[in-house]
Amino acid sequence: MSSNRFSPSPRRTATRCASYAAALALGLSLTAAGLTGCSTASRPPASAGPAVSTSVSAPAPAPGVDGRERLTVGDGTREYLTHRPAAEGGGPRPLLIAFHGRGADAEQLRRQSGLDKAAEARGMLLVYPEALGKGWGAGTAATAQRPDPDADVRFTEALISELVRTGRADPHRVYVAGFSNGGSMALRMAAQRPDLVAGAASVSGELPTGAAAVKPTGPVPVLIVYGAEDPVRPLAGLPAPGPAAPGEEPITATVSARASAEAFAAAGGTGGPAEEGKPGYDSVTWPAGPAGAEVRLLVVHGAGHTWPGSTMPPPAGFGSVSTALDASGTLLDFVTAQKR
Repeated sequence: MSSNRFSPSPRRTATRCASYAAALALGLSLTAAGLTGCSTASRPPASAGPAVSTSVSAPAPAPGVDGRERLTVGDGTREYLTHRPAAEGGGPRPLLIAFHGRGADAEQLRRQSGLDKAAEARGMLLVYPEALGKGWGAGTAATAQRPDPDADVRFTEALISELVRTGRADPHRVYVAGFSNGGSMALRMAAQRPDLVAGAASVSGELPTGAAAVKPTGPVPVLIVYGAEDPVRPLAGLPAPGPAAPGEEPITATVSARASAEAFAAAGGTGGPAEEGKPGYDSVTWPAGPAGAEVRLLVVHGAGHTWPGSTMPPPAGFGSVSTALDASGTLLDFVTAQKR
């Protein structure tokens, strides 16, 4: 398989960037704005921001029952949805934290992805946190709208700590995933917290470049699923993003989906990439090196800025949903094969 499947031509990149600008003009800010990543710092200073304290608004939901809980971190309180498998017993379970896209919320990602059913079949605890202002601080560069760019990292750490403390989550099997801006947030957690995250998956989310550039700091197994025809966050990256809508966070330039995968492959000391064409998508895999961190990129033919396998129609201008790949089952199979 030739490398140009993952590295579109300049003409094709320009076309996608033009489509992205058109989406912004239509006000499609659901996932287009604020896709940011992390800086080259391995982690924020431990003393940065307010001290972390936690509280939960209700007892853990009974097996098979969805719940909504609250967590206080510093002076802010967040909500998150939970889904436990119907099967009883077993003690701490593998945990997946799923970050929604910008402009969306936890319930929308739940419906878009169908992750509940996929996680249920694998006996996993699934948690969908709510972002502040419907967007994740997936980058370490401060903005006027987000003066503390590390707040979401600390919140995620505190959320994991709470779920482990209450005996619901296995600390050795903590995984993160997300869509678009949420996918970038998942990649940031993998990049900055390789000692905490056993595996990560991003759907339609890339790592940023420029002032908020990402540099993974250790080996983490990572899966990136991307639409080949994404008009909002192009496969080739976004080297020169257009202006944000009034009051929105600045739009962050991103590297390509392949460059995002290559950054994690380099940090994990993987082997050279092996490329393969599959029905409906192309696959490139960097096999695990001594650290055991495989990296994989799946580029889905004809897919847009969407969740492959979803039954929920995407917003106008976001492109097509592919049925050639079940993104939820694929990413859960990938992460659950990992253990820290």
